[in-house]
Amino acid sequence: MTNMALLNNIEHHDLRVISGHGPEYGDSINLTPVFPTEFAEAQRDYPILFRKGEDGQYSAVALLGLDKGENLFLTNEGWQGRYIPAIHQRGPFVIGRQNQEIDGETRQEPVIFVDLEDSRVSRSDGHPLFLKHGGNSPYLQHVSHVLRVINKGAEIARPMFAAFEAADLIEPASLEIRLDEHTVYNVPDIYSINEQKLAALEGATLENLHKSGFLRAAYLVLASLPNVSRLIALKNAKRAHDS
Repeated sequence: MTNMALLNNIEHHDLRVISGHGPEYGDSINLTPVFPTEFAEAQRDYPILFRKGEDGQYSAVALLGLDKGENLFLTNEGWQGRYIPAIHQRGPFVIGRQNQEIDGETRQEPVIFVDLEDSRVSRSDGHPLFLKHGGNSPYLQHVSHVLRVINKGAEIARPMFAAFEAADLIEPASLEIRLDEHTVYNVPDIYSINEQKLAALEGATLENLHKSGFLRAAYLVLASLPNVSRLIALKNAKRAHDS
């Protein structure tokens, strides 16, 4: 159950949010969405892969674990990655649009909504959202930044994947993860960038990808793939701990 309210410093002047990560907040997941606007940070910790939806549209995901519902970066002490994907940083907030009068024109401007039913929302514990005199707290400033990363990333994703498809860069990926002689994981239904085709780009296609920033995004995806070895190390450490 949700109760989304437009965040404002009058009704919500004393609102606080408990930060942290755990299964109760939806963090126990082995694949999570990531956006082009966070590829540079995410590629340092997680393999970035592509999934294809029923509508034929691609999206990017970070691989967090090998079993369903497994996040190898989530421990009793919280999230252990150097970078936490934006979708897991936003807490009980989402970005929306609202008509506002600006210079005599009606424009749709981004606004923040908060889920008042979320268990992290409190009037007594956690980070304050507003300062005593009504300004945004450092925590709310951080949330605003995270929501901009998500919003801008969602806008960029579709033209980015369209450009990748036009350049014939997307290919089905075979990801076989071997933990030992007897334990092998295959991650199904995933796609990645064809490294050879990327290296062979030239002319207008190469120039357009470069100018749009999508060329860098493609290389960041490829740079993320060696993080599979980190997942193997985390998984084997977990197995040793659980045995």
